[in-house]
Amino acid sequence: MAQLDLRPLTVGEILDRTFTLYRRHFLLFIGISAVPQVMVLAFQLARTLLSSGSGPRRIDLAAGYSLGAGLLFVATLLISLIATLFSQGATIFAVSDLYLRRPVTLSDCLRRAWAEIGTVFGVGLLNGLAVLVGTIALVIPGFYILCRLSIATPAALIERRGPQDALSRSWSLTKENTGRAFVLLLVYFVISIAGAMLIGVPFGIGVVTSRNNPAALQLWTSLAAMGNALVNILVIPILLIATCLFYFDLRVRKEAFDLQFMMDPNSERSTPPGDDAMPSIV
Repeated sequence: MAQLDLRPLTVGEILDRTFTLYRRHFLLFIGISAVPQVMVLAFQLARTLLSSGSGPRRIDLAAGYSLGAGLLFVATLLISLIATLFSQGATIFAVSDLYLRRPVTLSDCLRRAWAEIGTVFGVGLLNGLAVLVGTIALVIPGFYILCRLSIATPAALIERRGPQDALSRSWSLTKENTGRAFVLLLVYFVISIAGAMLIGVPFGIGVVTSRNNPAALQLWTSLAAMGNALVNILVIPILLIATCLFYFDLRVRKEAFDLQFMMDPNSERSTPPGDDAMPSIV
């Protein structure tokens, strides 16, 4: 991986390396992304089947259907959250090992991600609260906070930090690099929206035109859920790979991580963040 050497990168180079890693290890990243997303899809399809029905049977069992559909809806939300965090952790471990020229296997990445699911959940929770509070209180624009905290999860997993420490670490590393983080997030949102429109619009039309046909409505709703899962499986790795590469780039720029790694390939933990601590909004 001579072209993946550790050195300062432009945003264009980060994106180029992102797609290079994705293309070269497509099955690995798709496998990491697909495992949790398939679980979410199964719950969504079950909820669609349970909420369907017509005629007297549907009227007689309306309460049962509603209760079952409600429970499945809550279960789907929980599974979706866990799946997202699980995929995020496993992808970061995979990118880190690939970038640092270490052996990588799908099972090992999934195992390590599951072991750190609590840490990833804590980072995600504090991150979401910070963005929400900043947006509602208008103290700091929410999207600005999102950019500054974009590498909190890589910092937590790679440097083995706690959630709050990881957020402060991200806030410190992204100082004067908010614009670069914004571009990476913007590219992801554009690709995500384009993929959702490409696959979702045809299915959405089918759902709208089949409102009076329960069987067809069930089919189109199921196809829409499958299309949404496909978009997530294909697109989410792009953001996670780019975020992890951005994290390493900032460490190379600010801490000479490339030299540290050359001297000690087994050491990933850096010195604690400096005085630029994150504002206490989380």
